[in-house]
Amino acid sequence: MKVGVAHKMFLALLTAAVLSVFSAVAIMQWNINRGFLKFINSVEQSGVSRLAGKLEEFYRAEQKWDLLRSDPARWNRLVAVSMPEVGPPHGNHLPGNPPQDARRPDGPSPNHIPGENHGPMPPRISHDFDQRLYLLDNNKNVLIKNAEVTIGNAVTPLLYQGRVVGYLGLSPRQIISDAPQQRFLREQKSALGLTAGVVVLLASALSLLLARRLVKPIQELTHATHQLAAGSFDVRVSPASHDELGQLARDFNALAVALEQGELTRRQWVADISHELRTPLAILRGEIEALQDGIRQPTTDKVNSLHSEVMHLVRLVDDLYQLSLSDVGALTYRKSELDLVSVLEETMMSFRSDFLSKNVSLELKSPDDGGVSFFGDSERLHQLFSNLLDNSLKYTDSGGRVLVVLHMDSSNVIIDFNDSAPNVPEAELDRLFERLYRVESSRNRLTGGAGLGLAICRNIVTAHNGSISAQASSMGGLWIRIELPGGNS
Repeated sequence: MKVGVAHKMFLALLTAAVLSVFSAVAIMQWNINRGFLKFINSVEQSGVSRLAGKLEEFYRAEQKWDLLRSDPARWNRLVAVSMPEVGPPHGNHLPGNPPQDARRPDGPSPNHIPGENHGPMPPRISHDFDQRLYLLDNNKNVLIKNAEVTIGNAVTPLLYQGRVVGYLGLSPRQIISDAPQQRFLREQKSALGLTAGVVVLLASALSLLLARRLVKPIQELTHATHQLAAGSFDVRVSPASHDELGQLARDFNALAVALEQGELTRRQWVADISHELRTPLAILRGEIEALQDGIRQPTTDKVNSLHSEVMHLVRLVDDLYQLSLSDVGALTYRKSELDLVSVLEETMMSFRSDFLSKNVSLELKSPDDGGVSFFGDSERLHQLFSNLLDNSLKYTDSGGRVLVVLHMDSSNVIIDFNDSAPNVPEAELDRLFERLYRVESSRNRLTGGAGLGLAICRNIVTAHNGSISAQASSMGGLWIRIELPGGNS
């Protein structure tokens, strides 16, 4: 049988509750036994104090203990009137003493003890209180004892005219043997046991409810995860709390959004590639079938047109390959110390004839104090600058201007590519670095590419721990800014 998380949590909570309850009950029962025994002994000490007072009165009258030692009945009566008032029901007479009515003589008893009360006898605390009493003289010799005299027991000194004439002791009770006291303890323990049982039942119900409540979001996450694994990227869970489970639900939703966006991007990617490949292939097919049917003759212009479409396919496939390599980090980067100004000048030199033929001026502004040292890959940086210059060349009107500015701030090397009209709508600036994305007004295959150049640029800049962004240029066109970490990568 498979034990679920809810059952495990329920058992864990219930076990903790049961252990806590029974530990508390065991400690309380031990404390009750110990505390009640201390209470009994302390109550009995009050009887010892009263008896000590009676004995002092006796000694004051007799000046010695001989009469008390020789007559045990007098000792018993004196003890009886001093007993603490806890025990059998009121009115019961003590064993060995006359009934209440027989102890009311009209005059003094012939065996009268000074300080002795001949009224109704108070109830006893226990049947063995008098059996644990003992009387010592001033030298601590035993005068009267009904129990073993234990060395170290606390004794009460008996005083006459400021001097000790004897000691009264009581052996402390070690166990509770009286039936009423034992019944009281049993009732208390039964009440504790009943309380423990009720608490365990309540803890069981609470543990079950708490386990189900805690496991419910986990079950929802498990169900949603199965749906997500099956391809349902639109599944979401509702965070029910602000704890770790709530954070897990929010993270799951973020993952689902990312996967959904990735799936949409993948579908768009496939559709865009199909579109990019379909057009040149359709042109090639039409031209070749026209040549096969004899509708057109294989003239030089037709061959050049076919070659142009083939080269367009070659560039597209090459760009796709380069982009796939940069996406997975498979592009080879051989980094070394280089001069960014020199790399930029070399790249611009290879484009000057193209810019001149289109009547677009190309200008570079760099620091006057020489080159800018940078740790990077010279070949990839050439590719980065070439893509940006090619983009400006294609989308800058004849008679326009392209200005490249390289400068440094406190920690970065900044390279700005600014060109003149036409501009890019502000709403589409953030999408320029998406693969296969081109502004609608530029979707002319005579000038526009496949829309992969800027995506490759972003990957190259990221590989150099930099950033690239696009915004509107003050010259009327596009402003591309590259920020690279100065002197490091």
